[in-house]
Amino acid sequence: MGQKIKLSTIADALGVSTATVSLALRDSPLVADETRERIKHHAREIGYIYNRRAASLRTSRSGILGVVVHDIMNPFFAEILRSIETELDRSGQTFLLSNHYDDLEKQRSFIDTLLQLGADGVIMSPAIGTPAEDIAMAERNGLPAVLIARAVEGAEVPVFRGDDAYGTALATNHLISLGHRRIAMVGGTDQTSTGRHRYQGYLDAMTAAGLEVKPSWRIPGPRTKQAGFDAAGQFLTIEDRPTAVCCWNDLVAIGLMNGIARAGLVPGVDVAVTGYDDIEEAAIATPALTTVWNGQREVGRRAASALLDKLNGRPVRLSQELIKPELHVRQSSGVPIKTP
Repeated sequence: MGQKIKLSTIADALGVSTATVSLALRDSPLVADETRERIKHHAREIGYIYNRRAASLRTSRSGILGVVVHDIMNPFFAEILRSIETELDRSGQTFLLSNHYDDLEKQRSFIDTLLQLGADGVIMSPAIGTPAEDIAMAERNGLPAVLIARAVEGAEVPVFRGDDAYGTALATNHLISLGHRRIAMVGGTDQTSTGRHRYQGYLDAMTAAGLEVKPSWRIPGPRTKQAGFDAAGQFLTIEDRPTAVCCWNDLVAIGLMNGIARAGLVPGVDVAVTGYDDIEEAAIATPALTTVWNGQREVGRRAASALLDKLNGRPVRLSQELIKPELHVRQSSGVPIKTP
């Protein structure tokens, strides 16, 4: 077995101190850019691997953070993750990712793993049923938490999310302004704060306009493209069928439009459809989807920044921070067809 390469080996070769080498390998701004790159280049050339575990013993920081979301296959979470990664990269942080798929025990197992690894903190879009005590337990054991997209009642940690009630009201009011009076709401669940707030925004807009809301006009549950497609069959059988649909997210809306088209109707003409989140696919769907931008990149950036502030001892507000949504009007939300 070859001799283990030490920091002093690099320091002697480059004529710098071991402290400078250590700082450079941790991307410290205390080392000039040119010197830092020269040290890192030489370390790669000779095959030196930075010992993060040894460093964590010296600094009481592992440089590892956790991120746990419902499902990274959902473009909404992918966009949040991208902005989290960009923000953490600036501070030289590494993160571990887990999908909980709303399985509370899977989420708890991941949190336990982070605690065992000595991770510095975690960013969570909490699973359905997450109790505030789970988050408090993590914090008591040295794992500061920040929540994204969903809130947990009683959890005294920062929360970053879009203003879901306001955003869904924007979409619903847009449909009302076009002349729609029978508007359905498809997707979401009352088990999450997101589902409750988005449905409340729809109800508020309908009530303010003096419009009826029939129980049959709500189809709860769908959150994926396939589920939206499947929900189209149920929607099309509603008696006195609504002329418009406010969908819980873009995936549901795109799936629903495909289901409507499969039945021989034209989305945006025979049935107006709006989505939520403004994922990349929304603009290139057929028809292009009217939707609500939910600030997911800004959510990720602010959440990562807040967690870094907590780790560095800077003050962080424990209240919810709501990103104001924006309505993006496209082709899928036409005026209602007048019947004789």
